[in-house]
Amino acid sequence: MSFQKFGLKALLASATIIAVPFAAEARELRMGLITPPSHVWTKVAERMAEKLPEATEGELTLAIFPAGQLGTEQEMFQQMSAGLLDAGLMTAAITSLRAPSLQGWFTPYLFPDVSAAIDAADTPAAGQMLDELNRAGLHGMGYTFAGMRHILMRDEPATDVAALQNKKIRIVPFPAMKVWWQAVGAVPTPVNLTEVYQALQTGLLDGVDIDLDALVGLKFQEVAHDLTLTSHMPFPAVMVVSDMTWATLTEDEQIAFQDVVDEALAWGSQKQIEAEAGNLATLESEMDVTRLTDGKEAFATANEAVDASFAAYPLIGAFQAQVAEQAQ
Repeated sequence: MSFQKFGLKALLASATIIAVPFAAEARELRMGLITPPSHVWTKVAERMAEKLPEATEGELTLAIFPAGQLGTEQEMFQQMSAGLLDAGLMTAAITSLRAPSLQGWFTPYLFPDVSAAIDAADTPAAGQMLDELNRAGLHGMGYTFAGMRHILMRDEPATDVAALQNKKIRIVPFPAMKVWWQAVGAVPTPVNLTEVYQALQTGLLDGVDIDLDALVGLKFQEVAHDLTLTSHMPFPAVMVVSDMTWATLTEDEQIAFQDVVDEALAWGSQKQIEAEAGNLATLESEMDVTRLTDGKEAFATANEAVDASFAAYPLIGAFQAQVAEQAQ
């Protein structure tokens, strides 16, 4: 649903707004994201909204619009470019369409688990990826994480590449994921996250490339019954602010905002580590779960295809090298 169609009154009524006993003329910043209220990223955004007024002595408040209330991520990026939206906690996947080196996060099997991906956010290359957003009129403030990506299927587990041939798999529409799934032999199919449940239910989709937090939060296990744990990629989010908004903040406001964001993103990453175990326990009690222990070998051709697609981006190579060095 686009911003224009939603209606300003309804948007304001549905937002999470933190009221504070400070200045009566506090400036309200508006922030959008696609995840549902239960998702860790929405909780991260709410934490920012809770802490920003006190950190800025009541000068700034933050209204949160989760669950795609302002439209798709592409639409929200357009709103930021037009000055209609101040900030977003956006998937690194769609953000990479504006800063292509961010695709380095989706190097298949670069990380064994979400903890290793979180550690990589401190590498110099990860910071340079955020700097690339300046060319798109955006200010990158940092990363937080959902879990690792796995394969959810309606009717049969994805135990090998053969089981995925010509299957319609929901992907996030950005190059690295599209290349990987095409090389697997599946049919990568972009579908808005809010429409995936019905698409699985009706058979429009055979499966989904998904993290456990989104799977549980959106109850996809009700309509798809076989989960294969592949951990083939992590799934970061990037906190972005419109350059137009950032430029209007005072230096003190920028510093305070960054401090609030840093704390909330780190908090969210730690919560995600804890959530992985809880989400898995929930799913194991409700559906069939298969662990694919040889995923790197099973998907070797697809992994190589993604690496080849990164050749035009030297920063991705630097990122991969720094991650490897960090793991030693």
